[in-house]
Amino acid sequence: MEAIDQYVVIGNPIEHSKSPKIHTMFAEQTGEKIAYNKLFCPINDFSRVVSNFFAAGGCGANVTVPFKLEANNFAHRQSSRAEHAQAANTLINRGGVISAENTDGIGLVRDITNNLGFSLAGKSILIVGSGGAARGVLFPLLMQAPKSMKVVNRTEEKAHKLIRSVTDETISSSIVISSGGLTDLDDGVFDLVVNATSSSLSGELFPIGTHVLGPNALAYDMMYGKEGSSFDKWALQAKADHIADGLGMLVEQAAESFFLWRGKRPETKPVMEALRTR
Repeated sequence: MEAIDQYVVIGNPIEHSKSPKIHTMFAEQTGEKIAYNKLFCPINDFSRVVSNFFAAGGCGANVTVPFKLEANNFAHRQSSRAEHAQAANTLINRGGVISAENTDGIGLVRDITNNLGFSLAGKSILIVGSGGAARGVLFPLLMQAPKSMKVVNRTEEKAHKLIRSVTDETISSSIVISSGGLTDLDDGVFDLVVNATSSSLSGELFPIGTHVLGPNALAYDMMYGKEGSSFDKWALQAKADHIADGLGMLVEQAAESFFLWRGKRPETKPVMEALRTR
């Protein structure tokens, strides 16, 4: 009997993950024979759990909260995207050598530009939050040549620290990059506001005023699956012209992982449509 290549998504919690459904649809679409499962990992036990998976012949893994930093450190090699993010959401096993990748940022950019048809070039961008979610998307967004980028966070120093980490010579010096606290938003409006906090999951009010959204702006929540979330309510109150959640980003980052593993790029639109109707 032919062995089937094994893949997993590792996290804690992990029950809610849509990744097995997504990758199963990708495999059916491309004719690839793989098995993709969820793998629960106790806190502080990532290295043992992922080592056992790869030792048993595992071919690749997606990594979700709270293990993306550990995944990056676990790997033997890091891609430029993982290095910039200092975190990995994708691990690839090539002959026992584990490579770390971060596909979150490219997933966000593709969802915004390809699926939503929203150009980022010359736009003013606000990222709310400076944790792992923001870190993973900051560099790919900057590579789209926006006019400006600002990161704000409840703990102001964390926002400053994240911005200080952006020191790549490939980023245009014409982009105005800044950071601050949640109240440091009296200096204009933005074309894109990205929620990189957990407010949609926790039920907390989105922590900034509605005045920051400019005309024809996009309000984008990196979280997904909760209609009527606090971010949705904020965006509606702010009269956002465009509102999106992170389901498209989830599917697009998964497609990039699938391509890195299998060398085939699946179509994402039918997968997103299937997930929206289930």
